[in-house]
Amino acid sequence: MIKDHHEGYIGWAEYERNQKQLALNNYGRAGGAKSGRGGRALLSGIMTCGRCGRRLSVAYTGNPQSRPVYRCDKPNLMMGLPRCMTFGGPRVDAAISRELLQAVAPMAIEAAFKAERMHREQQEDQKRIMDLELQQARYEAGLAERRYAACDPDNRLIAAQLEKNWEAALRRVRDLETRQPAERPSDVKVDPGAFTNLADNLSTAWNAPGVTMRARQQLLRTLITEIVVDVDDDARDVVLTIHWRGGQHSELRVHKPRTGEHGCATTEDALAVMRSMAGRWSDEHIAASLNRMGLPTGQGKTWTAHRVASVRRVRGIHAYRSAEKDGEWLTMTDAAKALGVTNHVIRRLIKAGVLPAVQVVPGAPHRADDLASEPVKTAVARKGRPCRVVDAGTLPMFTDT
Repeated sequence: MIKDHHEGYIGWAEYERNQKQLALNNYGRAGGAKSGRGGRALLSGIMTCGRCGRRLSVAYTGNPQSRPVYRCDKPNLMMGLPRCMTFGGPRVDAAISRELLQAVAPMAIEAAFKAERMHREQQEDQKRIMDLELQQARYEAGLAERRYAACDPDNRLIAAQLEKNWEAALRRVRDLETRQPAERPSDVKVDPGAFTNLADNLSTAWNAPGVTMRARQQLLRTLITEIVVDVDDDARDVVLTIHWRGGQHSELRVHKPRTGEHGCATTEDALAVMRSMAGRWSDEHIAASLNRMGLPTGQGKTWTAHRVASVRRVRGIHAYRSAEKDGEWLTMTDAAKALGVTNHVIRRLIKAGVLPAVQVVPGAPHRADDLASEPVKTAVARKGRPCRVVDAGTLPMFTDT
């Protein structure tokens, strides 16, 4: 074979690159990697099993079959051995997407700063060129004026030509002065805070409806070489070791849900509040406390008494029973009725430390007791001045006369 004997459609170097890429795309062989060709799985053909070293395959479940599941089933298909691992794809795809956007965001911000610097440098170069050109034109106009002034008036032909040259030089100066910008570019520095939402813009573009999965896969493969996967069965975590292009590596852990566990489960913080309050407070109080704390339901909604009762039944949390409520503690409303004051007065007494009260968790209603103490009686009986603690070390502003 004689290379380049005839003109080809492509060059020899491009042909070799194509052959190499075709060999890499044959992911069925060892060391192969599947190219981004679409589908519903973001990490299709790029993940390697950390136990046997084979590529993970993708299966689709659900009705319709749209939920990707990653699994290493080559030992099972080839040798009848158990599968190395199997885990769902949505959580892993979302975690890798977040990691990718976090890695790209600093680069995008730096690129924006660099583009701004290049734009300013280009403007300064253009301004400098125009200033030099105007300076040269003014010099030529002055030189033409001096030549015309030094010419003998009797030499009419020479004087007429020098006058034309002078007029042309003045006309060029006027044109260059007209082309000068009316205002100089501002010297305002680029504020880094203006680019803080760039990562959000990248996330919006990544999740835009018009972006296909093939485009996301191709972008992913430009930044990530491969992902080595293992499953920590004790912690029920999917351990992802990301090999970035350039030699960097990072580890990411994604919780592997149990059978029947979904992503809309109630958070542990909300469950802890329910367990702490359920024995003493009604579902209405628990729902109000959870809403004040900013803890939404698993679906991102606000709490109601019905939703609290539903979660309690599922989780086996015992309910509030009014018959079990003894007289050792009172709610704020009960304490206000017992003392004959308003809830605002009770709240001020608790804040001042006059009335002992406790909260099960921060944000829950107060539980008051010991209403018969002398400080409480004195504070309630005080009508002419605010209910506050008298500090013996505080000097009065006006002395008694």
